[in-house]
Amino acid sequence: MSSPHRAVFLDHASLDLGDLDLAPLHRAFDELHLHDATAPAEVAQRLAGAVAVITNKVMINADTFAANPQLKLVLVAATGTNNVDLQAAREHGVTVCNCQGYGTPSVAQHTLALLLALATRLCDYQRAVSEGRWANARQFCLLDFPIVELQGKTLGLLGHGELGSAVARLAEAFGMRVLSGQIPGRPARDERLPLAELLPQVDALTLHCPLNDHTHHMIGAAELALLKPGALVVNTARGGLIDEQALADALRSGHLGGAATDVLSVEPPANGNPLLAGEIPRLIVTPHSAWGAVEARQRIVGQLADNAQAFFAGQPCRVVG
Repeated sequence: MSSPHRAVFLDHASLDLGDLDLAPLHRAFDELHLHDATAPAEVAQRLAGAVAVITNKVMINADTFAANPQLKLVLVAATGTNNVDLQAAREHGVTVCNCQGYGTPSVAQHTLALLLALATRLCDYQRAVSEGRWANARQFCLLDFPIVELQGKTLGLLGHGELGSAVARLAEAFGMRVLSGQIPGRPARDERLPLAELLPQVDALTLHCPLNDHTHHMIGAAELALLKPGALVVNTARGGLIDEQALADALRSGHLGGAATDVLSVEPPANGNPLLAGEIPRLIVTPHSAWGAVEARQRIVGQLADNAQAFFAGQPCRVVG
C-alpha cells in the first residue's frame, strides 16, 4: 500500500556530503527514505509503495515503472535526464521533473579558475615549489613557465545560455573580448560565428553546451588545428564534446598552450581515458566537481522540494520529456 506522499531518494550521498539542510525536502513528503546508493537490482524493491523517486544518476527505466505502477513522479537531482527513460515515463503516466540553473555560479567560477590556472601556469609553479626548484633558484623568483595575461585576449564561447552568459561576464571583467560560436545542429544566428570562422580568432575556447548527436566530438583534430598556436581550451560541459585523443595529441605536439577539463566521456573513468595517460603537458583534469559548491547543491534540494510540492498541488514545474 503506497503512502499518499511517500518518496525514496536512491542515491542521496551523490548530492549530500552531510553539509546540506534537507528539511525542505522532508517537508515536501509524508515519508522520505534516503539511501546513500542503490544498485540496479535494488531499485524496484526500494521503490515499493513509493509515489515519488528522487535520483541523481541511478537509472529509472521501463522495468522500474512496470514493477511500480503506483509511481507517479520522478525527481532528477540534476539537469540531465539521460538516466530516465522518458518515453516509458510518458507511457506509464509518470511526470519527470529536473533541476535547472542551480550550478551557474559554481560552474562559471570553476571555468574561470581553470582558465586562470592555465594562463598563469599555476599547477606547474606549484609543482616546481614542491620539488624544491624555487629553493634552489639563483634569484628571488622562479619564471620557468611562460605566463600570459587574459586582458586583451579573445575568448570563444560555445554555448551562450545562462552558464555561457555568466562565463562571458566574468571573462569581460578580466578584460577579455568575447565571441560566440554557432553550435552544430542549431539554427544559424547572425551573432554566432561558424566554427571555421570562430576558432582561428580566439586565444581561449570554453564549452558550455549539451552533448547530443550534433555536438558529439564537435571539437576534433581538424577544429583543434584551426586554433591559434598557444590557444587554451576549457571544457566544463560534457566530455564527449571533444575528441579526447585528438586533444591529447594537440597538447603533446605543443600546438595548444594548455587545456583543462572537468568532464570525461565516461565517468568515473574506470577503464582509463586518453587524457589520463600521464605526462600530457599543460593539461588540468578535475573530477566533475565544478557543480559541487555547497550553495549549488543546496539549490538542488530547494528545487527538488519545489518540484514535489508543485506536483502535489496539481501544477507541476520543471517538467521534462
